[in-house]
Amino acid sequence: GRWQELQRQATTAQLFDVHVEVLNINQIKKIYPVINEKDILGGIFMPGDGQADPIGVTNLLAKAAKELGVKIFEKNPVEKILVKNGRVSGVKVHNQTIECEYLVLSTGMWSRQIGEELGVSIPLYPAEHFYIITEPIKDLPKDLAVLRDFDDRLYLKEDAGKLLVGVFEGKSIPAFGKTNKIPNDFSFGEFPENFDHFEPYLEASFKRVPLIEKAGIRKFFAGPESFTPDTNTLLGEVPEIRNFFVCCGFNSIGIGSGGGAGKVTAEWMINGHINEDLFIYDIKRFQRFHSEINFIKERITETLGDLYGMHWPYKQHKTSRNKKLFPYHEELKKAGACFGVSSGYERPLWFTLNNEKPELKYSYNYQNWYPSVEFETKNARKNVGLFDLTAFSKYDLKGEKTHSELQKICTANIKNEIGKTTYTQMLNEDGGIETDLTVVCMDKNYFRIVTSAANKEHDKFHILKYLSKEVEFKDVTDEVACFGVFGPKSRKLMSKLSNDDFSNENFKFGTCKEIKINNKKVWAQRLSYVGELGFELYVKMKESKEIYNLIVEKGKEYNLSHCGMFAMDTMRMEKGYLHWGHDMSPEENQYEAGLKFAISFKKNIDFVGKKAIEKIKNKKIKKMMVMLTLKNSKPGSPLLLHDEPIYCEDKIVGRTTSGNYSFNYKKNMSFGYINLVSSVKELTKKNFFIEVEKKQYEAFLHEQSLHDPQNKIIKS
Repeated sequence: GRWQELQRQATTAQLFDVHVEVLNINQIKKIYPVINEKDILGGIFMPGDGQADPIGVTNLLAKAAKELGVKIFEKNPVEKILVKNGRVSGVKVHNQTIECEYLVLSTGMWSRQIGEELGVSIPLYPAEHFYIITEPIKDLPKDLAVLRDFDDRLYLKEDAGKLLVGVFEGKSIPAFGKTNKIPNDFSFGEFPENFDHFEPYLEASFKRVPLIEKAGIRKFFAGPESFTPDTNTLLGEVPEIRNFFVCCGFNSIGIGSGGGAGKVTAEWMINGHINEDLFIYDIKRFQRFHSEINFIKERITETLGDLYGMHWPYKQHKTSRNKKLFPYHEELKKAGACFGVSSGYERPLWFTLNNEKPELKYSYNYQNWYPSVEFETKNARKNVGLFDLTAFSKYDLKGEKTHSELQKICTANIKNEIGKTTYTQMLNEDGGIETDLTVVCMDKNYFRIVTSAANKEHDKFHILKYLSKEVEFKDVTDEVACFGVFGPKSRKLMSKLSNDDFSNENFKFGTCKEIKINNKKVWAQRLSYVGELGFELYVKMKESKEIYNLIVEKGKEYNLSHCGMFAMDTMRMEKGYLHWGHDMSPEENQYEAGLKFAISFKKNIDFVGKKAIEKIKNKKIKKMMVMLTLKNSKPGSPLLLHDEPIYCEDKIVGRTTSGNYSFNYKKNMSFGYINLVSSVKELTKKNFFIEVEKKQYEAFLHEQSLHDPQNKIIKS
């Protein structure tokens, strides 16, 4: 597993022009002569990597900033951050007010408690971090590379003739456990030695670099280092206060990523948005509960270790779980659900067959849940599948100006007719894709927006940024459950559940209406993210358990199967449907993503991003979204994920964005962007390859989706 992971990283590095060498044992020994090479399979080496003195780097950056006119005031603590009308207005220092329009909170491990005072959620918390510095070691090479031994959780670096040995252990110790507060004067504070905790890792370092065992210990360091819920940095504007930016939560890699984070933060502030795919760092990927002490304090015991732990595909955290459960959670559990977390909700990833234990067994090849997904995807295409969609983010918008304001922020022409849905994107001012969602006309002056679970705070922020106070906005995600009933027998099942008319003549694709199931009002939408005839059923959360049980009971007659998120992701790829955050982001525009059908230039409205998208329309696009499948397809051989280089002949021409194996079509599928802009027909004649773990696999470029390319099934 680890060797595969390193080779994958070396493969991906090519996309970013980072020079990485894959080494055998002899090459490793040459670069790091003091290593014990026993049980090593191989390694990777970054010749451009290095180490720097943090104090020297800080002073150099400060000097350069001052030369550009920046003023730095040391030992002047901010006593209070001032807010007026929901915006940053200034700071109080030494009882004096300094007015400012923008503020960047870069206060490291103190950020959470500073944010808390203002009602701003900043999910990070410090753990105890340990390292030792040895006494000087005779004959230690001066140009020794930094050594990272991930499986032993160690990093070793030469330090003026000595060795520094640090750890990122699997289970860390939360700092300041008694008070949950970091003292203001703890900038250079240390904790008492905890040798019992450190000793197993020190012994592992003796085995890897034997000369350490004979060296004395000059310094034992134990101090706080803050970590986030997913070991990624926190950047961007917070949703609670306008012009309040964060640049913190660096998870012990601040010196390496500080330059890039600073650049991005500056651009974000200047433009009001970013044109790069940085959602994994955007603070709006989190919700308020993520910074609550019970959640974050438990989670960082795991995320510190994630730095050097295995980064398995489909990996789920074990800590801080079961925070948000559906009313029918126990029923899903009894049905064999293996749960994963999305937006805090426990969602079924897949359902076990034959009463097996519902657990993920991680691998970079064949997945242990493949048999379940094979059954679920085949049954949903043949009979009917029940998909749990309750975690979808849902916002209700009401008021006379709702439609006109939606027209200003959406690219599509929003249908202002009760019972009609519109698929659309929202853009930033430069035409980058900020959201991908559905707008539903529920009633006169009443619309609902439905978007993906993970984008809840991000999409909400973007919408509210442009929405006037005259439109009433309400997040109803936790109030409304949603079930997807998809498959060729879904119409028959719906007719058993309700007396309403579900015929194609009276319930066309893309329409919606209120129906009754067991005398309960249900909002039904004829849409399907999996590309089948089907219906999304929106139910009051308190009535969801009853409706769920009815669907399962009546569904037996039609061979209904429970289907998880893995099945849905596979089926949406079979149909050629994209996913925001993977296949599109602010880094792409609708022409590149193949979504120009969702742009309406006919509506006489200057929607956000229109000027930019009009310019893009008249230019030749730089890249395009394509679908590829491997010519020799086997499940998990290789495992296609994302960020794999795409070759045309012998040159890298793009990268993958999504990957899955289709059991219906027996194909390893991949979506990706390529920088070739010939016609798709012409491109199908060329030789394509996808590189995984430093090995190239021959691929075929498709002109259309594998499943229902003419939309005959979905509209039947």
